[in-house]
Amino acid sequence: MASLALVACGESNNPDGGSESGGDGGSVDVQGTLQGGGASSQESAMTAWTQGFGSQAQGAQVNYAPVGSGGGREGFLGGEYSFAGSDAAMSDEEWEDSKEVCGPDGAFHVPAYISPVAVAFNVEGIDDTLNLDAETLAQIFAGEIDSWDDEAIAEHNPDLELPDTPITVVHRADDSGTTENFTDYLSVAAEDAWTWGAVETWPEDITAESAQQTSGVVDLTTSTDGAITYADASQVGDLNSVAVQVGEEYVEYSAEAAANAVASSEPVEGQAPNNQAVELKRDTTESGAYPIVLVSYHIFCNEYSDQETVDLVKAFEEYVISEEGQAAAEEAAGSAPLSEDLRTQAQEALEQITVAE
Repeated sequence: MASLALVACGESNNPDGGSESGGDGGSVDVQGTLQGGGASSQESAMTAWTQGFGSQAQGAQVNYAPVGSGGGREGFLGGEYSFAGSDAAMSDEEWEDSKEVCGPDGAFHVPAYISPVAVAFNVEGIDDTLNLDAETLAQIFAGEIDSWDDEAIAEHNPDLELPDTPITVVHRADDSGTTENFTDYLSVAAEDAWTWGAVETWPEDITAESAQQTSGVVDLTTSTDGAITYADASQVGDLNSVAVQVGEEYVEYSAEAAANAVASSEPVEGQAPNNQAVELKRDTTESGAYPIVLVSYHIFCNEYSDQETVDLVKAFEEYVISEEGQAAAEEAAGSAPLSEDLRTQAQEALEQITVAE
């Protein structure tokens, strides 16, 4: 089995296997450098996690490159990273490929970060939250609605005076799990208006502006009057946002509303036995649920080539899913903490990581 990259800085102090996890402010007896990469939406949370874990495991270091979900999965499958961060679960084909580096059970997903995807805009003259339904959003991002005073927008916002500013759609230029989550919502909740399906790469036949990574689309939208984009809610800064119609109400993004949407999700079938990926219900009508939500995963191997790597991977992710780790991410990124059930399932999944024979 090909091994994933991990640069060890010393021998593990736990040679019998099984990490001594922190998460409660205690020390963690592991050493080494763990290389990961992937979703830029996780960047703020990852900074909090690496700092928190580093304070407990002073002989260990975690490096994370925010190269986008697609780049993270590609680097993981190619042996560049020991784990990947991804806003989209692996496809069945990717999971089959993961067996080449992860053994017969391949890779598995642990939910690390639950966050709403904000639909954010910058329009001079609109200083309030906009109310929009899925069909209108789909028509805007498809380029069919191209002015902010369009009657479809006005219908949902009768008390606002809308300017005739042209709409500039801004999307991710790189392969992005955030793009996949957003277009998945459009394809399910407004299937007649959005015909491209759920895609990681923005459709080439839609005329729009683009930028690299989450920070890029936020910066471009912030500097462009009339612009609208989609981005992890933790990183939209001072941009205004859209409240999405769910049933008979309009729901603004929040960590609580995102968690309500995830609560109605179903597990993904057919991959590793300990896989924790979920299928989100984008057309939910549950009161208080915000359906444009992403579950950002950490993707790990079920087998690594040595005990040091196994111990370090387990210790780091046990911190991430702990109450302390989730609180750190919530403070840094506004994410929704994992439920106790999800935390327990994730812990059980991590315990199945072994050394390849």
